[in-house]
Amino acid sequence: MSEKQKLAIISGVVGRGYKVGGEHLFYCPKCNHHKKKLSINIEKDKFKCWVCNYRGNSIRKLIRNHGNYVNLREWNKLTNFDREDIQSFESLMKEKLLGKNREEEVKLMNLPKEFISLTSTKLPVTARQPMSYLKNRGLTKQDIVRWKIGYCSSGDYANRIIIPSFADSGGVNYFVARSYNGGRKYQNPPSSKDMIFNELYIDWDDDLVLVEGVFDAVKAGNAVPILGNQISDKSKLFTEIVKHDTLVYVALDADAERKAMQLIKQLMEYGVELYKIDLGSYSDVGEMDHETFERKKDEATLMTSDSFVKHAIGMI
Repeated sequence: MSEKQKLAIISGVVGRGYKVGGEHLFYCPKCNHHKKKLSINIEKDKFKCWVCNYRGNSIRKLIRNHGNYVNLREWNKLTNFDREDIQSFESLMKEKLLGKNREEEVKLMNLPKEFISLTSTKLPVTARQPMSYLKNRGLTKQDIVRWKIGYCSSGDYANRIIIPSFADSGGVNYFVARSYNGGRKYQNPPSSKDMIFNELYIDWDDDLVLVEGVFDAVKAGNAVPILGNQISDKSKLFTEIVKHDTLVYVALDADAERKAMQLIKQLMEYGVELYKIDLGSYSDVGEMDHETFERKKDEATLMTSDSFVKHAIGMI
């Protein structure tokens, strides 16, 4: 496989670059820095911007995100990217999604009336224990503000951290209530989980990480917690992923390997490009800090028919 041919495709996406040692430098399409700070190592199949830290362990990801159909088709042919076992994205969209004529009704709810926000600079005395709990879980003040986290010290959700979910319209469509002083871990509202947690903040054009729980999502950036559910191809989350042709990383808990593989299989059948994150010695993403998770994400495995079979055999 010719490096020259690969370089020609890359140049067609990010412009001409120049070689320094074993790497090529280009303008970064993500931050548009005025100097060529996007480093691409063709031999190792990796890229990284030294300004905005945009990176990946597959050059195909760069071409997919910033090139056109012809660029991607030529790269697939050069690298023997085998997706022949997957039905076309376009036909599945037409047959199974757009043909549903489903009525998109967003069901909103209220937060508990006892809800106290932890985003304020001045907090009551009752906030000490929930703040200590969040700190021990590795959450920063920035995380608390971004996720609009609060708590209840009384009422039906007393002594629980409350993490609200906002629909695309801006209203609350769900919330997670996690105990911070022992007892039953979760006491979530009696509402359907067929919603997209924090849809308001999801960027469907960016990499999307699917995780198990909401504390995992806090560490994973542009992420959606599936809240322990299997995702059917009729769910709102599944539909939006396929509709936007979003690149997905799967990072479910270590003890949910079979569920992760089933989810990967479902999404691959719709032509979604997928990467599987190996948690290593961690039981879930929530145990990691942000930097550790980004490193694990960089090391994720691209799921093709071959890599899927290898993972499946390894589970036997």
